[in-house]
Amino acid sequence: MTDDALKALQKDVRKKKRIATELASEVHDLVEDRLWTDFDNLAEIAEKTAAACREWAIAAKQLEEAEAAIA
Repeated sequence: MTDDALKALQKDVRKKKRIATELASEVHDLVEDRLWTDFDNLAEIAEKTAAACREWAIAAKQLEEAEAAIA
């Protein structure tokens, strides 16, 4: 794997983690501030958060495998 490809994987992992974190923050804000008015949206946001976490986990595993192959 080239250095550029490894850097691209690292960037992708960081991006996916940022997205998952932002969605988790939305869940937190909804639960903490708007639960009684927006509880109908909780399941949808939680599913998006879980999907983003799964995408991050896949990307992180790919990066880990790529780094192990180089070492």
